[in-house]
Amino acid sequence: MLIRREGPADADLIRSLHTAAFAKFAEPGRVPVEAGLVDELRADPGWIPALSLVAVEHGSEQIVGHVVCTRATVGSAPVLGLGPLGVLPEYQKRGVGAALMYAVLGAADALDETVVVLLGHTDYYPRFGFRPAGGYGIVAPDPRWGEHFQARTLSAYHPGIRGQFTYAEPFRSL
Repeated sequence: MLIRREGPADADLIRSLHTAAFAKFAEPGRVPVEAGLVDELRADPGWIPALSLVAVEHGSEQIVGHVVCTRATVGSAPVLGLGPLGVLPEYQKRGVGAALMYAVLGAADALDETVVVLLGHTDYYPRFGFRPAGGYGIVAPDPRWGEHFQARTLSAYHPGIRGQFTYAEPFRSL
């Protein structure tokens, strides 16, 4: 498997990937919101091309996974919001998601980003260093998110990054 930046020809494949990856969570007959969300994020000023990564199966060049981080804020400080992270169903539980997570966190750290925030499963994301965001003084947009609202600090983090978290606009209109 190769992890690389998303390219100009990948948009349709990424949309299909997220449609398949999140189909079981969508209302019957509806396209999962994650499929269109990535398209909306690409058109947003918070899009960071270097942080939209795909996993490509060795030998076939098939895109089997995708992850993206976009610009968000904590108070007035720039941070990253992670998501969606999707893997084709037949490739799930085979390390693709983990490889994408390590790659995007490493890329974000190399870009001197400070913290990555997400809303996600409390049994999955702590293995990548995510902890409840409230422990860092980062306030969720919705208090009902509780422990699912998580943050991962990076090398450039400093404890002065505190306050209300705000996702890129496409997330806020979900």
